[in-house]
Amino acid sequence: MRISKTLLAAAVIGVAALSANSANADSHDKHDMKAEVVMVGDIHLSGQWTRAMLPGQKVGGGFVTITNKGGEDDRLVAVKTPTTDRAEIHEMAIVDDVMKMRPLADGLPVPAGETVKLKPGSFHLMFMAVEEPFKEGAMVPVVLTFEKAGDVELMLPVMPAGTKAMDHGKMNHGPKTN
Repeated sequence: MRISKTLLAAAVIGVAALSANSANADSHDKHDMKAEVVMVGDIHLSGQWTRAMLPGQKVGGGFVTITNKGGEDDRLVAVKTPTTDRAEIHEMAIVDDVMKMRPLADGLPVPAGETVKLKPGSFHLMFMAVEEPFKEGAMVPVVLTFEKAGDVELMLPVMPAGTKAMDHGKMNHGPKTN
């Protein structure tokens, strides 16, 4: 039985396409991590994530969207994680054309009825002196402490090192209460 060169080429291209789609599906599944909406009182947390760290890297950032659905202002006053003894709430801002990062000594205000986004290049959680770098696909446990709402436990999915923002299309938006 003879197979034409055109048919053979089409078969090879088809197998290659299926292999590429399978690899992309595996890669997509690996990064299809679920970040749940977590609620404590009037505080709703969503879109939480962190980035994978390079070997030997000692500093990482954490990101989350905080919505205060209540009638009273609240304030994020502390962050803790078992991955390090040094975790802070930070701000990045451009001062005299220079990007500066600093801890927020008084915490981060979360006004009533408003949403505050902790994201790259802005407010964020800062993890320092991390002993074991965060690995893509893992989860990083954190406890956020609010002045009025109290402690909230979160798991931050570790996204690839170059991630700029969480893909909300991959998130489970079902509510979870503490």
